[in-house]
Amino acid sequence: MEMQEQQMADVDNIKAVYLAAEDLKIAASILYLAYHDDPLFVDIFQSEKEGYESRLRSAIREELNAFWLAKQPMIGLFDDDRLVAVACIMSPDSELGPNRFWHWRLKMLLTAGYFGTKQMVEKETKVRARVPAEHFHMLSLIGVHPDQQHHGLGHILMGAIEGIMLEDPNSQGVGMYVTLPKCLSFFEDGHYSLVEELEVGHIKGHLMFRPREVK
Repeated sequence: MEMQEQQMADVDNIKAVYLAAEDLKIAASILYLAYHDDPLFVDIFQSEKEGYESRLRSAIREELNAFWLAKQPMIGLFDDDRLVAVACIMSPDSELGPNRFWHWRLKMLLTAGYFGTKQMVEKETKVRARVPAEHFHMLSLIGVHPDQQHHGLGHILMGAIEGIMLEDPNSQGVGMYVTLPKCLSFFEDGHYSLVEELEVGHIKGHLMFRPREVK
């Protein structure tokens, strides 16, 4: 491993900015590492079958492209010019619904397969329908580079997500579907509360919601 990858980010030097087109490739790599062992993605993209890594990479790449085309917020944490963490958020007024656009569906079908595409659409439809708000942001993807975890970057990213939500006067909060139990305490620390346990496919997860006004 390169020394640059091993070097810890300087938290005092971190900047949260919107991603540019040239950042998407690195962002996809960070998110791939973050979701490789996530039970939901393991189930959706059938890790037991050959080509799981390829399907997951393709799905994340198409998600980022869809976010970019729909001009949805994609936040990156940078240590100088090095991207170390990413979050993708859907705005309340987003047209980036569960079915995405036709070309997203076509590309996803070709790369992730029919089953994976269908499961992703069903997951998002089911989760969004259970959020206890009408106008809300949805945290779709979030990841910190494995070499940079447990040093406060996630909380900086959480603050940036909160800032995006508060900038929109119509947003009632932020929803997130959590399928990794180890991540629950992280979201609870960020004022996300459990709405309900929700089963998607063969996986049980936790629908969390961070209201605009925190008590």
